Amino acid sequence: MEVVTEGRREILGLIRMAVLAPSSHNTQPWLFRVSGSSIDLLADRTRALPVNDPEDRELTISCGCALMNLRAAAANHGFRAQVQVLPDATDPDWLARISLYKASDGPAEEAALAERIDRRRTDRKDFATQAVDPAAIAQLVAAATAEGAWLRPLLTEDARQQAATLVAEGDAAQWGNPRWRRELAAWMHTRRRGDGLTVPALALPLARLVIRSFDLSGRVGAKDRKMAESSPLLAVLGATGDGTRDWVQVGQALQRVLLVACRHGLQASYLNQPIQVAPLRPKLQNLAGGGSPQMLLRFGHPREEPPAAPRRPLEAVIEWAS
Repeated sequence: MEVVTEGRREILGLIRMAVLAPSSHNTQPWLFRVSGSSIDLLADRTRALPVNDPEDRELTISCGCALMNLRAAAANHGFRAQVQVLPDATDPDWLARISLYKASDGPAEEAALAERIDRRRTDRKDFATQAVDPAAIAQLVAAATAEGAWLRPLLTEDARQQAATLVAEGDAAQWGNPRWRRELAAWMHTRRRGDGLTVPALALPLARLVIRSFDLSGRVGAKDRKMAESSPLLAVLGATGDGTRDWVQVGQALQRVLLVACRHGLQASYLNQPIQVAPLRPKLQNLAGGGSPQMLLRFGHPREEPPAAPRRPLEAVIEWAS
């Protein structure tokens, strides 16, 4: 294999796929620094959520999701991607370097995943009642394992009820915090902004006022509890550790799981309250059987195709080396 210096158009195509990754509040907290055949993935801390995500754990996981998309897109375009995670210990924002090599035999499994990148959605609505095929569940578990993480489905009714209770308790803690509500309201934007949680322009001022002013934990907690209880599949995604390298790894695992799920006609969304609210995390850890839980996911068949979340212009997330 020989190192290939890609043209700007091809690099743009790869990054266009990378940024379709999910992120908390649709913050899109990533930057890409391009130099020849190398792409550096950087955390954009200006888009952090200091109340919801004080350690930038979810921010880093989101960047890991973008990294997985970039790997899959590269494979689909006939490249091998050599990834170095945390290349410089003195630069905590520099999460990975991706070096691209032209190859006749790119990773076939990753190339196949690329076909699902632009079809993956975060679906926050009720799923259809159709059960998730056990063979599909096994493939989701295998997808996480392939990236060095673990996925543990909560298959018993008791486990689901316990998880639903933790979600409702997390809602109570978060919605009872005025700072958390103000941060949530600040990330409610119109679609044309290209980021954040989408709200129609006419409804936006009132929606922000209500979110900032009122503790809606009772209503939201009841809704989320029901959603957890009724989802066809609940699963905890985690790692052995709980540091920056682990979070990058979990992000790649999360995106691989989501793309494999999409292959089976499934979409997913998140009920991460028991992880975001620190006192609840050990309870979820016990429920999951140990390890370091990082995400609580719900999977199912969508009743209708959810709309794609807006994205920022590519020029806002790319730095071209001179």
